[in-house]
Amino acid sequence: VQQLYALVCGTLRFAPLLEKLLAGAALLQAERKLPPQLAKVLVYDLLFGKGLKCGGRWKVLARRHRARLEAELARLKVQHKVSRTEDLLAPASSGGGPQVPRYVRVNTLKTCVDDVIDFFKRQGYSYLGKAASVEELRALSGKKFLLDLHLPELLVFPPQTDFHDNLLYTSGHIILQDKASCLPAFLLDPAAGSHVIDACAAPGNKTSHLAAILQNKGQIFAFDVDTKRLATMNTLLTRAGVTAFQLAEQDFLTVDPGDPKYRRVAYILLDPSCSGSGMVNRTPREEAAPSAQRLQALATFQRKALSHALSFPALRRLVYSTCSVHQEENEDVVHAVLQESGSAFRCGSRVRSWVDGGAWLQQEERAGARVSGALSVWLRLFTTVCSSLPAAAEENLQHGERTEPGAVPKKRKRKKRVK
Repeated sequence: VQQLYALVCGTLRFAPLLEKLLAGAALLQAERKLPPQLAKVLVYDLLFGKGLKCGGRWKVLARRHRARLEAELARLKVQHKVSRTEDLLAPASSGGGPQVPRYVRVNTLKTCVDDVIDFFKRQGYSYLGKAASVEELRALSGKKFLLDLHLPELLVFPPQTDFHDNLLYTSGHIILQDKASCLPAFLLDPAAGSHVIDACAAPGNKTSHLAAILQNKGQIFAFDVDTKRLATMNTLLTRAGVTAFQLAEQDFLTVDPGDPKYRRVAYILLDPSCSGSGMVNRTPREEAAPSAQRLQALATFQRKALSHALSFPALRRLVYSTCSVHQEENEDVVHAVLQESGSAFRCGSRVRSWVDGGAWLQQEERAGARVSGALSVWLRLFTTVCSSLPAAAEENLQHGERTEPGAVPKKRKRKKRVK
């Protein structure tokens, strides 16, 4: 999985250069049956990667054109008066806007923030403390890192910092997870010992985050329909030290809320399939907007999933999130389902307490909240928190005693130091 991830990231990063090489060497004209996207992957691995681990006709095909591709690469270097391949990437990436920082979530099931910071210091990184503004995150470079200004267990490194071979990652002590992906579990905030459903769970980063918040006490029921994704998820959760979970290869819509197994489910995280229009690519590329028909089909599924989730009898709180920028998949879905459910649930957002100074979170009037403003380039997420009315009333009564999102939590017992 790590090698595949590295191959995909490398291909995306080199994509503009790969397109020039394919055009200059006329590879696609010579091999008309070769899909363009596959051609990019093959050429990247052949010239810049670890050398075509694949077999069969694709390997033979790519190697047949190696001399022409290398000649075209040499020509581009001469044309741009550079000696290194890396220098050919600068013009393509400089106009793409700000790059995404590397976010690292500390897995508190295995370690603690202080020990991870100490470990990175011993590896030559400089810790700059807790970020005070978004501008500090933008300015990160070299081997410097910060503690995120909102999430207490999230470290921030410069863009493209690679930890896939780092001991902390391979041992499950840290999770490579973007900030937007960390928000849903953080906002759901289930109490230790609770029963929780992760409705559309794979690949599992949010599930492992839920387990860390639960401190492995309680039970997580995680659903997904893809066998291979569930197998990968099981490996990820095991490496992260997650124990209190049950995986099910099942469509969440077919789960019976009346099943005694789920009678204690009080929290649901619903992150359904969406258009992905808010996903921030680390090498920004223009993509066609989804058609009206596709948005309608997605919204229909999302409404069904949200309505079904709200039917669990013991439900106290639900977080609905998408990585879409389209109102049809976000506010419209929540508004329609809340109208159907009557007055059983109150819908709002616990992220409004994070608004400070630049107001990087914009509260929507109808339902939910969008991550926007200063961080819109990095985090394009819609999220809303729905609470049953009894639970909402209880939370209001206990408001002064509860820890608000973004507040400094009570100091936890230090875990075993990472050697």
